[in-house]
Amino acid sequence: MATTGQLIAPIPTQLPELKPDTYFSQAQWQILLALVDATVPSIISDSAVTDKKDHLQIPMSQLEDSYMRIKSSMRHPPDYTKFQQYLQSRPLDNPRFLQAVKRILEGVPDTKVCFAQTDPLLRELSGYTEVADDYKPGPSFDFDFMQFEAGIEIETIDTDVVIVGSGCGGAVCAKVLSEAGHKVIVVDKGYHFPPSQLPMTAEAGVKFLYEGNGALQSVDGSVTILAGSCWGGGGTVNWSVSLHPQGFLRQEWADQGLDFFTTQEFQHCIDRVCDFMGVSDAHIRHNHGASVILNGAKKLGWAAKPCPQNTGGAEHYCGHCATGCGSSEKEGPSVSWLPAAARAGAKFIEGFNVSKVLFDETRGMKTAVGILGTWTSRDNNGNIHTPESERVQRQIQIRAKKVVVACGTLNSPLLLMRSGLRNPHIGRHLYIHPVGQMNALFSEDIRGWEGGILTSVCTSFENLDGKGHGVKLEPTSMIPHMFLHGHPWRSALQWKLDALRSRQMNSYIAIARDRDTGRVYPDPHDGRPTVEYSPSALDRKHILAGIIALAKMCYIEGATEIWPFVKSIPSFVRRSKPTTPAADEGDDIDQGINDPDFVAWLKNLERTGLNHPDATFSSAHQMGSCRMSAHPARGVVDPEGRVWEARNLYVADASVFPTASGVNPMITTMAIADWIARRVSKDLTRGEQIRATL
Repeated sequence: MATTGQLIAPIPTQLPELKPDTYFSQAQWQILLALVDATVPSIISDSAVTDKKDHLQIPMSQLEDSYMRIKSSMRHPPDYTKFQQYLQSRPLDNPRFLQAVKRILEGVPDTKVCFAQTDPLLRELSGYTEVADDYKPGPSFDFDFMQFEAGIEIETIDTDVVIVGSGCGGAVCAKVLSEAGHKVIVVDKGYHFPPSQLPMTAEAGVKFLYEGNGALQSVDGSVTILAGSCWGGGGTVNWSVSLHPQGFLRQEWADQGLDFFTTQEFQHCIDRVCDFMGVSDAHIRHNHGASVILNGAKKLGWAAKPCPQNTGGAEHYCGHCATGCGSSEKEGPSVSWLPAAARAGAKFIEGFNVSKVLFDETRGMKTAVGILGTWTSRDNNGNIHTPESERVQRQIQIRAKKVVVACGTLNSPLLLMRSGLRNPHIGRHLYIHPVGQMNALFSEDIRGWEGGILTSVCTSFENLDGKGHGVKLEPTSMIPHMFLHGHPWRSALQWKLDALRSRQMNSYIAIARDRDTGRVYPDPHDGRPTVEYSPSALDRKHILAGIIALAKMCYIEGATEIWPFVKSIPSFVRRSKPTTPAADEGDDIDQGINDPDFVAWLKNLERTGLNHPDATFSSAHQMGSCRMSAHPARGVVDPEGRVWEARNLYVADASVFPTASGVNPMITTMAIADWIARRVSKDLTRGEQIRATL
């Protein structure tokens, strides 16, 4: 292990140069930027002496009323001059904002995301920083990635096992197999970023750490999807939550003929992965957001508990893991599993885009014999922001006795499809744990981006249909561009005033164990993952129940304003002194959530429901697109991870889940990968024994 120097901030990760403005015509750019300007404009009073055509003009009385509202609701409001400067700031005059808009056009443009990422006055007045004040990068590991010379011939490498993907599934397989004495090579299309470069800025984070630049959406636009796409996969950007798969889930999977999930051996797999990462809830220091879940649930008679963290006994009071953890305290793939595999002899290749699995078909059935793909080097300075055409690119063939596909639920089925497999279940049965979100304002100065992102959970609503489908209630990331992404926009002034108070907000999610599914398939033009998924009526009903429960917890914990992510529902604004019939009669009983104003607001929310596009959803968990089954007619892989359609080919990531896990899926993924890796090792040993007798 090599430690970094004493840095006061992460080393900046450079972004690629912007492409020429040929994406739109000049007229189209003008139209787009006019829409952007209307969404988050400069706001001035109608008495201001200035060029008024580039501003939203409001009466001076409205400006003054707005400031009085800010003064009354913020613990540390800006002075009037700074408040005016904040409203007058025009995003289109900010070069960083314009660059962010143009970069995000590679996915889906969202003006509010770019504003939260780039506005300097929002950052100054909210106090948000992209790195903790006491930043100190943790230890880094030198993976000594394999390098190749330029050439037109295909470079060929031999190994026992090649693993495609370095995330939670692939990394566990790498450790288990290399420690068992097998030669292992792990490849990933993403690149490694050491702790000294983490956390990244928002712009760099979405570019280099996430699939589809962090802007992947379902076909109908109802769901925004986050999936890790870097060295370490989702384990690099997840939030440390380490929940075990529950008993009802294990039984559900066993009832499908997968008896392994109710064996003690499966529990041994869970225990091994948790012990290796030091999973525990003993060292947590809950921040305000997590405490609202714990205390609010207690006051309402609901069940809540701390979420164990994979932090090896460290407190890990870090709110920035969604853009990479610089402390090395999160014992994810690149911190623990892959270094352990390296010490046991595993080799690694970053920047390796696998085009297909190679097969030998001489014996009447496909037998995997390796992979073929394109490797793209870093530039001479070790960077990856320069054009790929200016870096070394080489076709690489890795011949292997066993091939393990672990490139995630969105990409594993696409690799199988590109390789010529025809099982109709590939890419189907996609579960995503659809999420509904809610923001809440409190009177305290919270700075919710400080402290652990997700250290508590309320479980009272996880079985709303009697069949294990419902929602868990959790805090969520408070990085501004993430929690303000879906914050309702009703007017430019309202949105700017709400964003200004972000330092006193918490954000919460109702995360559904979905009953109903979608699919993933390749984009016909460039082959990227395309997700067809809309939350079903049943799953939306469950999410709505969760949003209502979250509102009650926030209310009972003193929230002064509550915003569900439903455009047609106004925020609930708490009166300073609620009036109730009992109070009118001289009885000072505390009505709590029976406050008539709050009850009426909840009923309106319940009547309205969660219907796209009025309501928006998100997903950070994808599962099931290569599902495990007891029979070839019902899934993609057998109970030990072998692909039904080919020999020597395995899948070992969340795509093999038979149904949605219902908990943050890291531990379930790792435990299943541990099991499958041990089956791969046994198959290798058995094959060597057979060859030795011939």
